Amino acid sequence: MAWLKNIGPGPLVAAAFIGPGTVTVCTLAGVNFGFVLLWTIVLSIIATIVLQEMAARLGIVTQKGLSEVIREEIKNKYIKAVAILLILFAIVIGNAAYEAGNITGSVLGFESLIGKLNINIGSRSINGVSIIIGIIAFALLYLGNYKVLERVLIFLVVIMSIAFVITAVLTEPDFSEILKHTLTPTFPKGSLLTIVGLIGTTVVPYNLFLHASLVKEKWKSKNDLKYARKDLIIAVVLGGVVSMCIIISAAAIQTQDIKNATDLAKGLAPFFGSYAKVFLAIGLFAAGITSAITAPLAAAYVANGCLGWNANLRAKKFRMVWMFILLLGIILSSISIKPIEIIKFAQVANGILLPVIAGFLLWIMNRSLVLETYKNSLTQNILGFIILTITIFLGAKSLLTVFNVI
Repeated sequence: MAWLKNIGPGPLVAAAFIGPGTVTVCTLAGVNFGFVLLWTIVLSIIATIVLQEMAARLGIVTQKGLSEVIREEIKNKYIKAVAILLILFAIVIGNAAYEAGNITGSVLGFESLIGKLNINIGSRSINGVSIIIGIIAFALLYLGNYKVLERVLIFLVVIMSIAFVITAVLTEPDFSEILKHTLTPTFPKGSLLTIVGLIGTTVVPYNLFLHASLVKEKWKSKNDLKYARKDLIIAVVLGGVVSMCIIISAAAIQTQDIKNATDLAKGLAPFFGSYAKVFLAIGLFAAGITSAITAPLAAAYVANGCLGWNANLRAKKFRMVWMFILLLGIILSSISIKPIEIIKFAQVANGILLPVIAGFLLWIMNRSLVLETYKNSLTQNILGFIILTITIFLGAKSLLTVFNVI
């Protein structure tokens, strides 16, 4: 059981990218294109592992977070100011916008199992489940104990994985078709934005910051790099399997009238019984609550690194950042406000940020003064530059989509 001691930040990264947004995009991919876009998840897994390994290596070797290293290594004060402002706005404000979606996703899963729990205050109805989920997330974050947080999130990721795998198996898919479309890239008509969405929900900027910060909580020695890599690969592949299982489950639905994961749960029930609905609801609840915990945590690490604060889980300023994001998410979710304009801003900022951060990361990973003998190899650089090209494409597409150009 010694290997269990070296499982940690990886599942937290998987917990962060398998949120309600990923569940929804994967659902729509399965409903609209069947198994055809499964190859996109394989590409996303490879890209995520390559970039996240760099972030983890940076965190362990330097014992600093990514935003902290960027702040220290950019010497031009104007470029530094622009980079810090962009990172702060995209991650802190962006995660505040997405937090409402994370909590709402968890609420939808919870309500699919036990029904609604509304609290009437005057003429306004408040969703009580949002508040309950917010309190759970608050308690776990306020403890300020990395080991407790790690174990809870690992447990939730395992529950989420089992739930989605069972749901996919219940639909009795054709495994030869699954294998074919996993290994063969195809681009059916009208699939481009879905492909962009599938990759974009897996390769996310805030995970790079989160991972670099979390590994130094877990490991202090450069000799631990091998454990960090193993932990990352297992967790990200598992996350990819979860995404594939959602696509496979959605592909079993015969109707196109599916817009989100709760519609998927309802659509599966007539064909595969109430068990499919139950497992899918459990998976959605776990996906929502894990992202509801990791998004504020990532934002707090980013703010601390950018502003030069003490990135301690129990530090007052650290807590103030995640409290703000969590509270905003609870409020927006409980009164059912859809922060569309804020989310659009977050998409624009993240669309710009991902290639910028990938570029900064590649630059830093080649600096001998920072990483000494642990800098990137030629192979890592080639893979990194291929992924950078993809992120520039994704960023351009997301910007054009937000502004309704395409």
